[in-house]
Amino acid sequence: MTLGRLPAWRFALQCVLGAAGALAQAQPALDPDAALRTSQAAVGRELADHALLDRQGQPVRLSAYRGKPLLVSFIYTGCFEVCPTTTRSLSEAVDAMAKVFGADKFNVISVGFNQPFDSPPAMRAFAKQMRIDAPNWDFLSPPPASVDALTRDFGFSYVATPAGFDHVLTVSVVDGLGKVYQQVYGERLSQDKLGEPLRRLLRDNPLPADTTLDALVRRVRLVCTVYDAKTGTYRTDYGLLLEVAGGVTFALAMLWFFIGEWRTRRRARRAASPLATHEPA
Repeated sequence: MTLGRLPAWRFALQCVLGAAGALAQAQPALDPDAALRTSQAAVGRELADHALLDRQGQPVRLSAYRGKPLLVSFIYTGCFEVCPTTTRSLSEAVDAMAKVFGADKFNVISVGFNQPFDSPPAMRAFAKQMRIDAPNWDFLSPPPASVDALTRDFGFSYVATPAGFDHVLTVSVVDGLGKVYQQVYGERLSQDKLGEPLRRLLRDNPLPADTTLDALVRRVRLVCTVYDAKTGTYRTDYGLLLEVAGGVTFALAMLWFFIGEWRTRRRARRAASPLATHEPA
């Protein structure tokens, strides 16, 4: 059938679809290689003290999360598939890591980059939809004017498309000093992908001011926590725990031995000293 014999409505529909296809082809695509280079270039970068809003519209600065490791995920609330899937995967990993390391040992933030649409009410609704109410997880909205600077700081790349956004699927792991420590990629975030950098950061932190026996036991357990690929979870390696206990016991035994030797020699020197045998007239 020739174009001239097509019904008017079919001709109009083909024109609309053709224009939409041309528009989609004209849209800039996200360059995966360039996005990866940008992301990796952010590793080691100290983040600026960006100002954001929490779900209640209250101001919060990025520096408020310093002192503990921080997991940062960029999402947009209008996404119906990838962002919810990634966030659910992150939630499962966070729940598992909280049981191993403690929920009070690290923080998580999801940042809505599609402004002004990812407002505090939109982020609040997204968190409710994801059923996330963890006390160490915040959903934040940056001011529209600061989105570019914020995403550039984290090395996060995104491109608007007719269907929404093409963006890097990444979680930035930030250390307690506010520097990007590692970028973790993928839609499915297993415990080992996020748990290993988090465990290293917690392990390498200076000893806390709390030096009670309970705090020291938690510290030793953290050092002896390993990822079990068979179960897909972290567990305490009691073999390492016994090695640590044996090493501590040996060190204490050697210390006790040297203290005993020092006391014996000190008594011998006192006994051999003329002052030790002097008797009054």
